[in-house]
Amino acid sequence: MKSTEIRPASAAPATAAADGADMEWVAAPAPVDYPDAVAAMEARIAAIRDGTAAERVWLLEHPPLYTAGTSARPADLLDPGRFPVHATGRGGQYTYHGPGQRVAYVMLDLKRRRSDLRAYVCDLEAWIIDALARFGIVGERRAGRVGIWVPTPGGEAKIAAIGVRVRRWVSYHGIAVNLDPDLSHFDGIVPCGIAEHGVTSIAALGHRATMADLDAALRASFETVFDRRTHAPGG
Repeated sequence: MKSTEIRPASAAPATAAADGADMEWVAAPAPVDYPDAVAAMEARIAAIRDGTAAERVWLLEHPPLYTAGTSARPADLLDPGRFPVHATGRGGQYTYHGPGQRVAYVMLDLKRRRSDLRAYVCDLEAWIIDALARFGIVGERRAGRVGIWVPTPGGEAKIAAIGVRVRRWVSYHGIAVNLDPDLSHFDGIVPCGIAEHGVTSIAALGHRATMADLDAALRASFETVFDRRTHAPGG
């Protein structure tokens, strides 16, 4: 599926950010192949950088696949033949994407917000935590572990992953929140290089939610977290 010009009927209209710039929300109507998604992001961030396109949050699902971030260790790919494996320029290690997981690719001009990569990752974490709270789920940060974690009867498990890249202060890649994926698909990797903790999902925690519910929560929480970070250049 080619994705560079996707404007599905389910796409929300562009909305004004706090500094007057347009923010475009797009929801892909069908799973998007990973190479097509990367190509679409590359095109969009170039246009954002050139001032010819709005910032975008792109909500989608992928077919089952593994991605290898810039810190991925070969030994952490436990089952190389299980699903396609894509090397990617985002930070992090191996992760899984597939149906039932909401991927949100976030393409922002950080110069209009804060030219601070660490603060940006912190805001992504806060965004996920706030969205999960809308379902009664307490998401938590962990020192030295990227992503969002939740307490479980056996200890704790990861419910959302973060992997970002920034080019000339325009961000891309983003987050992945487990709504109701097949959690056994994570068995082919050591997710994010962490073997001692498992993965979970909103459904596995006993919460009923549709993808539309999760999208609505992500949008409301995004505006709560990121709008307060927006300012004019030099502000």
